[in-house]
Amino acid sequence: MRGDAQKNGGEALPGFHGQKVLPAVRRMKDLEYLLGTSYTWLVLLESHISQLNSISQLARQHRKQLLVHVDLIQGLKNDDYAIEFLCQTVKPAGIISTRSSAVATAKKHKTAAIQRHFMLDSLALDMSYKLSDKTRPDYIELMPGVMPQIIAEMSQRLDIPILAGGLIRTIEETELALRAGAVAVTTSRRELWDAYRP
Repeated sequence: MRGDAQKNGGEALPGFHGQKVLPAVRRMKDLEYLLGTSYTWLVLLESHISQLNSISQLARQHRKQLLVHVDLIQGLKNDDYAIEFLCQTVKPAGIISTRSSAVATAKKHKTAAIQRHFMLDSLALDMSYKLSDKTRPDYIELMPGVMPQIIAEMSQRLDIPILAGGLIRTIEETELALRAGAVAVTTSRRELWDAYRP
């Protein structure tokens, strides 16, 4: 099951409102640009803990849903208490992390949990299967996203929606990832934001 049909404790997961691209924000200037677009779902890649609440409030005011990459938030200790704090205080729509315990904590707090996996070799692929079977994240972000064969394999092997991210630079690469089975592509490239604007 994919997108809105995928369940998490009886509740429907976000289907990203049909967005094929999830814009990934590195700078406030990019966030300001995206707040004026028709995009609903945004990924916050980098920030400082002191800015999280104001960024989250700004996103909500503009009816945007924020997925926070917790591993890249400066000043945030990367442990379960930090994830609990984020879920209860900042209240993002979801978190992204390489850490399975962060994913598990987010799921406990009914926050969409995205496990990021780096595919360096066959061993990393095998480990990602074992981790995913154990933690059952709501989504997997596959890095780098320019591996359509691996996206297709993971989509068939796991009943977990796949996001493709990293090193996707062109419309052709985006389309390859989507055709292989990715439900969306995460990217910080503005030309792809503009090409796939909903």
